[in-house]
Amino acid sequence: MQFKDVIGQKELKHHLIQELTNDKVGHAQLLLGKPGYGTLPTALAFAQYLFCENRTNEDSCGECPSCKKVSALQHPDLHFSFPTVGALSKTSAPLLEPWREIINEKRYFDLNDWIRKMDPSRERRPIIATEEGDDIIRKLSLRSFEGGHKLIIIWMPEEMNHFCANKLLKIIEEPPGDTVFLLVAEDQERLLQTIVSRTQLIKVPRVSMDETTGYLLTKTELARDAIESIASRVDGDLIAASRILESHENEDENRQMFIQLMRVCYKKSVLEMMDWSAEISSLSRARQKIFLEYALHMFRQSMLRNYTGEQLTRTSNEESKFLENFSRFISGNNVFDFMKTFNDAHYHIDRNANGKILFTNLCFQVMRFIHFA
Repeated sequence: MQFKDVIGQKELKHHLIQELTNDKVGHAQLLLGKPGYGTLPTALAFAQYLFCENRTNEDSCGECPSCKKVSALQHPDLHFSFPTVGALSKTSAPLLEPWREIINEKRYFDLNDWIRKMDPSRERRPIIATEEGDDIIRKLSLRSFEGGHKLIIIWMPEEMNHFCANKLLKIIEEPPGDTVFLLVAEDQERLLQTIVSRTQLIKVPRVSMDETTGYLLTKTELARDAIESIASRVDGDLIAASRILESHENEDENRQMFIQLMRVCYKKSVLEMMDWSAEISSLSRARQKIFLEYALHMFRQSMLRNYTGEQLTRTSNEESKFLENFSRFISGNNVFDFMKTFNDAHYHIDRNANGKILFTNLCFQVMRFIHFA
């Protein structure tokens, strides 16, 4: 993968290129950000640039033998470590084939995508186990096959157990010559702080609204206003944007469910509220989360419409028509309550909350808030 294949991140790419140009590559770096911002693609592009035999000031050549090996994820001095399900393998090496497949299929993916690829029948939670730490130390103690750098990309190190993390402390602090650690993480709080303190922290920013829109326009023939509506709600997360795009046939359903929720809550019709709760509870958790994200988008667009008219709103024609009358019910009196309630619901759905109880409670909360406007 080349830097040109990474969406956005112009300043980050320039920083990484300058590190190599000035021969100041940190021996241990932590790329921190959501997977949808392009953390892993950036790491892979950096790896190809590091090993490239004919690199330029902008990118790797993509044509030399080293570039081709890295692109195929077959370079002997490029190593990977990632979470695995212990019942399948306690180390990464036996699962390299599905790892290569998912990178070639998706490029932008998260831990849930990897779980579904690695363990499709049971989808068990993976970890980076103690045995993986031993394997990393063994690999890096060997000489470089091609006489240059050795690079290990540790993906999702926050899934590393404490025994493994403690084993790696010394080698991360004092690695063998020309060895580079590149940790690709999402949640700094879950990382062992002694690991973080031994790395150079590089925060990967969200992809800009314009770059997200441009990316989505290459993936679909939807109208621009619909694409901008999707881009405005994903906050620079290309994985979230792709998932919404994949389920775009459900966008009309999301809009209708949102309209129905607001109407039955405004009428204080308890029976209809219970029916609505039962309907959304029957959907998959992924669909429930997409609906909650859609609702948050509609609240934000309502506030933007109230304060700026249509100057800053990013909505489809159908959403705009609905907001023309609805937006006045979202004000400074209730918008923070709405946002907190729906964000909390999203958090609890992600942690296997009972859908019927959660959405019934949400209905009664919405009924209260909508009359505060």
